[in-house]
Amino acid sequence: MTGTKVTVETIRAMKARGEKIAALTAYDFPMTRLLDEAGVPLILVGDSLGMVVLGYPDTTHVTMAEMEHHVRAAARAKPRALLAADMPYQSYTTVADAVANAQRLAAAGAEAVKAEGGRDIVEQVRAIVSSGIPFLGHLGMLPQHVLEEGGYHVKGKNEPEHQALLADAQALAAAGAFAVVLELVTPLVAKELTQAVPIPTIGIGAGPHCDGQVLVTPDLLGMLPWYDLKHVKPKLNAAEQMRKVVKEWKLGVEGQMPKH
Repeated sequence: MTGTKVTVETIRAMKARGEKIAALTAYDFPMTRLLDEAGVPLILVGDSLGMVVLGYPDTTHVTMAEMEHHVRAAARAKPRALLAADMPYQSYTTVADAVANAQRLAAAGAEAVKAEGGRDIVEQVRAIVSSGIPFLGHLGMLPQHVLEEGGYHVKGKNEPEHQALLADAQALAAAGAFAVVLELVTPLVAKELTQAVPIPTIGIGAGPHCDGQVLVTPDLLGMLPWYDLKHVKPKLNAAEQMRKVVKEWKLGVEGQMPKH
């Protein structure tokens, strides 16, 4: 895609100008290129690939090698968009691991990395940023903690969670994060966090008051009809259209008579 390259400074400036940030996930070359041609400024190679590409039950099964593989594929599209990548489960437990694995993703083509957590990973965030790799935060419902939390739960519904989210968002901003994803945070708390921190907030299932929104692209396109999605209404029924086209093609193949 032609045009000025999107950087972390571009994303930060969008908040300052009051421009909403649209972000989507991609896991391969064609999807990255299509999203980039559509003008999406922030593309995330998410560890959601575990469920939507690899068939895992949750993101905790995704490995560094798998993330590197998909980041390389996405990076080959050479997007104008800022290309960020998730750090997979347990890849940033220590500061040393966090920096080493962030560097692996950057070497694969990621221009920023994302990890889940707030004050509990602030030293890792500082070290990653100090190493020259931009960092995107992730607060609220943390998919990599789904097993220990026993499911996916909305956060910010009580005062302790409210105050913890506020402290975590402020800590990430102070540590150098250029933006933060808010997943399944109550809309009122998401609005407060958006007003309280100087960096952009990018919501998913967190109401309309964030500085931007991010979705898992297959969810947006209706490519996963086997899942009941509460936070997004698909804009396209791609799964049904794909079935229809394949069935028509199959009937055509089956109806071909051999030439004698």
